[in-house]
Amino acid sequence: MARRHPLQRLASPSRQLSLLLHLAGIASFIASFRFLNTWETPMSAAFGGHYQFLTIIGLSLALCTFVVGFLADVTLSSRLFQLKNILSVCSAPLEVLISILYWGLYAIDKSLLFPPEFQLDFLPDFGFHAAPALFLAVDLFLLSPPWTVHGYSALALSEVLAFSYWLWVEYCFSHNGWYPYPIFDILSTWKRMLLFTFSACLMTGSTMILKWTYGKVNGIEQFKKEAVADPAGIRGKGE
Repeated sequence: MARRHPLQRLASPSRQLSLLLHLAGIASFIASFRFLNTWETPMSAAFGGHYQFLTIIGLSLALCTFVVGFLADVTLSSRLFQLKNILSVCSAPLEVLISILYWGLYAIDKSLLFPPEFQLDFLPDFGFHAAPALFLAVDLFLLSPPWTVHGYSALALSEVLAFSYWLWVEYCFSHNGWYPYPIFDILSTWKRMLLFTFSACLMTGSTMILKWTYGKVNGIEQFKKEAVADPAGIRGKGE
């Protein structure tokens, strides 16, 4: 049985609130995937399918995170709980990034994200582009120990994810002849490079904001100060 971290607000793994949250998240994520099976678009039959979208890649990672968390709750396994927390370091900032980019571009011009004929209704739109970030944030703030990742590590992870996705998008483009998001067609190659670099920096910022907010929610002053004043951890772990 996993021992509760002293800085963790609520018990997890647990067969009570933690299990209910993970079940609710899994149900939401599966509902989004079921919607994809009924949503007929040219993307469905294209190379890479719906996995050309960063949204679907993030949703898959969120689902994996919550499935592992659910299994940890059922078995009370400390190893599965640790694996869930490792996955969360990647999935939570990624989903926050997806939400910021999507709703930001949506507010500017929806046509940058999708053609008008493929606009989503509110519920599936929320399920794809808001619910995963909310579920993962609640799991982090209330049911997880504090993250130990620092700024440089977060930046490295963000850059790997951003440029891996860029390579994947370009590879799909070489087969399909078009990009999943219209904004990629508008931007030149070097502008797309700037966009992905900006996204990596934004994801790093999301990691630090989540880390700072964890400290605020759980009343950990040292943790909040570290996230702001020493994000790279250069002062040492003992401070």
